[in-house]
Amino acid sequence: MRLFVAVLPPERVVAELDGRVDDLKRLPDAGALRWTERAGWHLTLAFLGEVDDAVVADLGARLGRAAWRTAPFALALRGGGRFGDRALWAGVAGEAAALRLLAERVSAAGRRAGAGPGVDAGRGFHPHLTLARGRGEVGLRPFVEGLGGFSGAEWEVGELVLVRSHLPRAGLQGARPRYEPLSTWPLRT
Repeated sequence: MRLFVAVLPPERVVAELDGRVDDLKRLPDAGALRWTERAGWHLTLAFLGEVDDAVVADLGARLGRAAWRTAPFALALRGGGRFGDRALWAGVAGEAAALRLLAERVSAAGRRAGAGPGVDAGRGFHPHLTLARGRGEVGLRPFVEGLGGFSGAEWEVGELVLVRSHLPRAGLQGARPRYEPLSTWPLRT
């Protein structure tokens, strides 16, 4: 199964961001982008890729330990950026060092369980929440500028989530991945 580990922002934070995204969708060329669905918004800590079912129990135990070793911390969604003209994202502010440490622990747990390193290995961790994807035909600069003043409410990250990604069938026009939370682990309190 195709898995990743994430932090999910609370609904009130998602609602704030959704208001700004609605504004972005009114910009010229917005229709040429593939916008991610609000229900799937997340901060990926580690993308594990295809993971054998036999590994999932050990992976879960290791993720539980990674969560237990990490105290809750504060984050906020703020501003935005882009990866070339391939992806538009909302940025992260607050205790980014704590988020980075949690991502390192999660990646190590995946590797030790035999579920990693995943496709993100070697790229470095860049905290973000993907909002839209492009094919390079549309410049994302106006959309990044539209996120420039965005400053969402702070929230306390209190858990990490193992998520299964169900890819759409090839050839289905407009189909999006579906995300299914499998397990959650509270951070140390």
